[in-house]
Amino acid sequence: MTQKPEWMKTPLELPELPYAKDALAPVISEKTIEYHYGKHHKAYYDTTKDLVKGTELEGATLEEIVDVAGKDPSKKKLYNNAAQAWNHNIYWEEFAPVGQSVMPAELEELLKQSFGSVEEFKKQIVEKGVGQFGSGWVWLVVDQGKLAVYATPNGDNPWKDGKAPVFGLDVWEHAYYLDYQNLRKKHLEEVLENIVNWDYVLQNIKKHL
Repeated sequence: MTQKPEWMKTPLELPELPYAKDALAPVISEKTIEYHYGKHHKAYYDTTKDLVKGTELEGATLEEIVDVAGKDPSKKKLYNNAAQAWNHNIYWEEFAPVGQSVMPAELEELLKQSFGSVEEFKKQIVEKGVGQFGSGWVWLVVDQGKLAVYATPNGDNPWKDGKAPVFGLDVWEHAYYLDYQNLRKKHLEEVLENIVNWDYVLQNIKKHL
């Protein structure tokens, strides 16, 4: 990465949540956020910082670490943790408190152009998310100038495959099990209908189109 636009300058520090821990309830409960953000997300940052300490990547941005580690099989543990730290950054930012999720007309039009309808886009997100075997993520990506739905296993990030992630839903069990048990599909549907900050998603898309 020779150039670093603003979105690639993330410091290696756990960001603050942009809302109260109970703001997404009942779609995502405060208890889930306490575990998911307060323990899992924090641990990805803590482990990443420990692994880069004293190496050539100490002082690098999170994106630079993801990029370098993702290309080096010997740095698989570092990649897993750094990518998960980054994935969760976008995850928490893309939500809005219950009652504040409104899709702007500009995004509706972009989704219609790419998927035929907003409903079809949501259907594909849910199907890909449910179909991701085991842990992983389902994404809206910009791929060669077009929007597409894409899934990755474990903590992988679409960057590795040349796609720009603009919206991602975590389908690891820790993201939903306290609230939905094994009902991954219901969790994804509730999230899409009730708590997505669609303005943030649109901003991300515009960075890559």
